[in-house]
Amino acid sequence: MKKIGLTLAFALCALGSLQAQELNCKVKVLAEKIQNVDPKVFKTLEGSISEFLNNRKWTNDQFDATEKIDCSILINVISVMKDQENVYQANMTVQSSRPVYNTGYNSTMINFSDKMLSFRYVEFQQLEFSDTRVVGTDILASNLTATLAYYAYLILGFDYDSYALNGGNDYFKRAQNIVNNAPENKAIEGWKANERGQRNRYWIVDNLFNSRFAEYHSAAYLYHRMGLDKMYDKPEDARKQILACIDKLSVVNKENPSSVLIQLFFTAKGDEVSKIISQCSREDKQKYIPLLSAMDVANAQRYQQLLK
Repeated sequence: MKKIGLTLAFALCALGSLQAQELNCKVKVLAEKIQNVDPKVFKTLEGSISEFLNNRKWTNDQFDATEKIDCSILINVISVMKDQENVYQANMTVQSSRPVYNTGYNSTMINFSDKMLSFRYVEFQQLEFSDTRVVGTDILASNLTATLAYYAYLILGFDYDSYALNGGNDYFKRAQNIVNNAPENKAIEGWKANERGQRNRYWIVDNLFNSRFAEYHSAAYLYHRMGLDKMYDKPEDARKQILACIDKLSVVNKENPSSVLIQLFFTAKGDEVSKIISQCSREDKQKYIPLLSAMDVANAQRYQQLLK
């Protein structure tokens, strides 16, 4: 089992469940804007993606049924690419969560919208993927599975990082390997440094391995294991650890303003952090709300409301 020794949150389950795969991913494919294509094609695609993510073994660890990572992928197909047969452009929203010890609460780990997905899909075609190379001769078909696998490894990496310091590195490296070996085509975006600013697949893994972001991993571990997981038993100590996490993230943000990694954290955690800060002393609010407002500009007004 993956988390023995890392957390007391999970107990050993029956031997019959030890071979369970890692992800419990709900998949939805929408294609409301697409005409002249049988809607059944996208329903078949939905089932194929679900099977690809949920039935594939992504790690060498044993997961029982209670340890599966809850996540979801929504693919919104927005257009058919001109002069390309069965090629679609889509937005993909990726979400994942992990349970908080001794509670029925799940904390959001990833809530990211990728607006650079293009792929070819013919109904009933097999979804193939290899960690080490692009599979097959159809680059646009390979881009779909490469993107799915990339986010599967990110989901695993962020989850493991929350249970052990730098615990997600192996999975972040696999995501990085996909970036390094990503399919190339003029219709494909999201894998290179110079594509649509820094909010893309390339920059996420770059930030994860850049030494300038080393404290991010420490902050993630502190936030989850020393903070959230202890909130039930020792709420005051837990909040202190979460405030220490905010200090660490603030230092990272000052050195790397508007980085995609800091945005990823607060897109997932903004609402949660706001609720935690609301329970802090006024002195702590006055200190930390300016820091949060600088890092999480989208929620700055919400933080400021906590001072009233």
